[in-house]
Amino acid sequence: MAKVMLVEDDLLSIQIVSEILRAEGHEVVPFSDGAVALEALERLAPEIVITDLNLGRTGPNGMEVLKRARAMTPPAIVLVITGFGSFEIAVEATKLGAFDYLQKPFKAVELRLKLWKALSHSAVVSENAYLRKELKKKYQFNQIIGSSAAMQQVFRMVERVADTESTVLLRGESGTGKELVAKALHFNSRRGAAPFVPINCSALPEHLLESELFGHRRGAFTGAIADKKGLFQEAEGGTIFLDEIGSMSSVLQSRLLRVLQEREVRPVGDNVSVYVNVRVIAATNEPLERRIKEGGFREDLYYRLNVISIPMPALRERRDDLPLLAAHFLRSKAADRGLQPFSISRRAMEALQAHDWPGNVRELENAIERASALCEAGFIQLADLPPILLPLGDEKFSDTEVALAPMGDTTLMTPGAKLGPGSPIPGGTASAQPSQPVGPLKDFLRDQEAAFVQKAIAQAGGDKDQAAKMLGVSLATLYRKLAEGE
Repeated sequence: MAKVMLVEDDLLSIQIVSEILRAEGHEVVPFSDGAVALEALERLAPEIVITDLNLGRTGPNGMEVLKRARAMTPPAIVLVITGFGSFEIAVEATKLGAFDYLQKPFKAVELRLKLWKALSHSAVVSENAYLRKELKKKYQFNQIIGSSAAMQQVFRMVERVADTESTVLLRGESGTGKELVAKALHFNSRRGAAPFVPINCSALPEHLLESELFGHRRGAFTGAIADKKGLFQEAEGGTIFLDEIGSMSSVLQSRLLRVLQEREVRPVGDNVSVYVNVRVIAATNEPLERRIKEGGFREDLYYRLNVISIPMPALRERRDDLPLLAAHFLRSKAADRGLQPFSISRRAMEALQAHDWPGNVRELENAIERASALCEAGFIQLADLPPILLPLGDEKFSDTEVALAPMGDTTLMTPGAKLGPGSPIPGGTASAQPSQPVGPLKDFLRDQEAAFVQKAIAQAGGDKDQAAKMLGVSLATLYRKLAEGE
């Protein structure tokens, strides 16, 4: 039930409305004076405010109560009460943020119904706000896994351009995480509360893609039985992500160029254009420059899209990130099944690191999912990995299975010790290292610090924010240390 502030200068009305609401289980705090209600508003923080718009000749009126209630954080849901024949005033109140209005005299059932609708709306708004917050948390920069120099360059670029309005072109092979970066750009921008609308331009034939992007009018073609908004209109105020932009036909390229130039779309079968406020992020897994030379892509569209270019490195170019990614997927797959994450043997990890990963991060995720499903030994072994990886392990590595921690730790497990999913890894004995020439102390300290930072990131599963907290430094300092260690 809800806390309701009732502001009404008629004492009989206060008594009747209060009894109706309390009978429904609500907490009612009545006020007969608008000034006193305004003073108590922030302190009481009601979920619902019911106020008469006409509160007498002196003092604040119901409009002022409405404005103050809607300005709170979070804003209260407001129902206004108007006198007979005050429809215009009620309309003005709804423009200022009132959820609905009640016209005197009203029945108890009408009050109950409108209050129920207001509370349902409040629950939906709260849930949407929570989901937006969770989405933003999920797509924070430090949630993208990677500490390699190539990924640090991506992070720096994304942080610099996220809150701009510039069009972004993401380049990289399939499976390198282009959509993940596109979502990070969106949810860390001022458009983050608006829609993020992705579409794969290679997944639909030309006529369907045109309708999906720009919409259509009823009767525009066979099967168009009703008007339909296009994705550019659905993304109003937010971001549209055009994946595999290089596969778009020349006709649609021309239409997209007009959208980028004029910021307006024309639905199929219509002769009137509609203005759209949308940021465009495009992605390609093939060099568009080559497509231009072949005559398959418009050069003027390329320059419109390539305002800011972010290259996404292939997994074989960032092998240092592989243990972090493997640990992340091990935790994710274990969480899906309600289990503790598996550890992984040295031979299995070396086989993962030796593979070229033509499918990139997506292929690695599938390999870890397969291994997690087939694992019987308490930790993932070479035999649990996809067959394409087995020759790599058989030819190059020893037969002794030694388990690594799921967080990417390289501490060895004592041979023969039993290991269960998520079990702590006992310390092993490091082999003697040959003596090396002594260099400057500052270089040694820098290397030790860099290794310690990397270990913290690994233990945090790639979560740099958590790693910074573990180290007792700010996130900015952590990024600076990573750059100094390159």
